Amino acid sequence: MKEHFQQNKDIFNILFEAASEGIIVVNSSQVVVASNSAAAIIFGYEEGELTGKDLDVLIPRDYHKIHHRHVYQFIEKSEKRQMGHGRDLYGVKKDGSLFPVEAGLNPFEMRGERFVMSLIIDISIRKETQRQIRELNTQLEDKIEIRTRELQESIKELKRLNLDLEDEIAKRKAAERKIKDALQREKELNELKTKFLSLVSHEFKTPLSGILTSATLIEKYKKEEQQDKREKHLVTIRNKVHYLNNILNDFLSIERLDSGKGQYKYTNFSLKRLINEVVYNANITLKNGQEIIYPKEIEDVTIHQDEKILELILSNLLGNAIKYSPENSLIKFELGFEGEYMIFEVEDQGRGIPEKDQKHIFERYFRAENALLDQGTGIGLNIAKTHLENLGGSINFESKENKGTRFRVEIPVTLV
Repeated sequence: MKEHFQQNKDIFNILFEAASEGIIVVNSSQVVVASNSAAAIIFGYEEGELTGKDLDVLIPRDYHKIHHRHVYQFIEKSEKRQMGHGRDLYGVKKDGSLFPVEAGLNPFEMRGERFVMSLIIDISIRKETQRQIRELNTQLEDKIEIRTRELQESIKELKRLNLDLEDEIAKRKAAERKIKDALQREKELNELKTKFLSLVSHEFKTPLSGILTSATLIEKYKKEEQQDKREKHLVTIRNKVHYLNNILNDFLSIERLDSGKGQYKYTNFSLKRLINEVVYNANITLKNGQEIIYPKEIEDVTIHQDEKILELILSNLLGNAIKYSPENSLIKFELGFEGEYMIFEVEDQGRGIPEKDQKHIFERYFRAENALLDQGTGIGLNIAKTHLENLGGSINFESKENKGTRFRVEIPVTLV
């Protein structure tokens, strides 16, 4: 099988060398059969030098035994996953030095033999940045403590000088609160930036890894009778690209809101066309047996509102309904008018939102307990709620765990 990789070297070079991450492919005996230049650079080897080496040369000696067992179990289960949940991972360079890594595993089978593709990222810079942020937070806390002591000493001095104690103490306390608030906001901002960078890295890397794997495997299905396998990987690529596009839209939207550039563009547009586009895009991501029930013969009226924002909100609600609902289930999408408000309702038969999490569901970056293992940023509903409130509308929901959820959106519109 090693010869097969060598025979297809041009194909693998195109795919592997286009990736910024290090890529290493091992067989069931955990011997490296292919790698890209990025992997060689990360581990300090010459190009092509890793081929034929045992995977153990890249793993700290203390982890050899347990790593072998985990890899064999992983190959048997044949499922994609992220390595190192809850613990730090390290790789070994050619010179024997250790460095922190992040790795994703993607199993596949070719010509009856099983392989595992590992995507490796050197996160030394990220770890150092996190250390610096922790150090900065500690310094900020020290500043708060020092400043508090200074203010306390100043108050004591004022008492000794028989000044207007009440007025001066009030001023000092106000100054103290102001300083504490400023330092606390700075600390929270640093923590938020760290969380955001980690979130972006994870949410982009996972679908990109899937796209790379599907693009690699689809080249192998060249026969006409293998069209179903090609279609399967094309669907995977299309869905993950659609997912990445939605994440980018969310990030752009939240950046506009936070920077104060969230001006809204009111235009006249066809309600029927908007609904058809939203449902068409949602249909691309449906699971097996899922179906969206919506009014197909709605009256083609023209409304005056921000079309892009309305599309973003409805796409987010339908996307969540699809993501958190099982296969072979129905998703109901209804709309109507009540006075000057347009009403949208999206109801699913999914896992629902745990009661204890419902009060937090519109908070930025919040993920319900039963959704932690699903892809997602936790900002979609926060963006939808903020936009609706800015536009004079509202959003609420009803949900029962393991029964489903119904979201209701009210937004003012003008019929043209």
